[in-house]
Amino acid sequence: MQESDPIVTISQWIAKAERIIVFTGAGVSTESGIPDFRSPGGLWDRYDPDEFRFQRFLESEESRKKYWKMSTEFFALLTRVRPNPAHEACVELDRLEKLECVITQNVDNLHTEAGLDPGKVIEIHGNALQVGCLECDARHPRAEIQEWVDAGEEVPLCRKCGGLLKPRTISFGQGMPVDEMQRAEACMKRCDLFIVIGSSLVVYPAADMPIHAKANGVQLAIINMTPTPFDEHADLVIYGKAGEVMEDILRRVKQLLIH
Repeated sequence: MQESDPIVTISQWIAKAERIIVFTGAGVSTESGIPDFRSPGGLWDRYDPDEFRFQRFLESEESRKKYWKMSTEFFALLTRVRPNPAHEACVELDRLEKLECVITQNVDNLHTEAGLDPGKVIEIHGNALQVGCLECDARHPRAEIQEWVDAGEEVPLCRKCGGLLKPRTISFGQGMPVDEMQRAEACMKRCDLFIVIGSSLVVYPAADMPIHAKANGVQLAIINMTPTPFDEHADLVIYGKAGEVMEDILRRVKQLLIH
């Protein structure tokens, strides 16, 4: 049963924990000014998501042109945003030697920009600031490829093999990244507290991860603005803005650790 003051409870759990997994979703990115793709004002307001299925990207030049147009808009947004207190709270957990890893559904690179060791960030939906060749796996910074697009290449191609280039994000119908999923699974076997922050837990297979952790006997906490399908399975649920809630929690955790 959830305690009357969940902030105090989760602060106590964090103070006692040694290997915490933080699982972050779009609700963390929105507080940096990145609209949720699905929300009003998001990219799916202006584009049909079916246009960007992976198979269509592979088969249709027209779909590839639309993809790069949409992706260019998103990249322009990413160059303007900055980490927020929720990202900074994850860095602080690492400084306190509590963090096993951050598993994120976000593709904006903000956890790393906030100062978190890239080795502790598992990007299960990829990273929009990186571009890869689908044939030879050559990799480039997104800014470099954007220069080609801005110079008139509607669909940039690999300079090494001529293959299709694509930002290293997971599109609808594209397989999840094997290495990242294996790393996430290994971390879940070691963790003793699993905290979901800012995820609606409706995108699979990522949404299964908190339940897998819970099935392994790990305490599960969910921090989100709105209810999720898994709230009834959590040991603790807090409704609120990710940054504000995490700032409050970290302040209390530090007090507990000092005493």
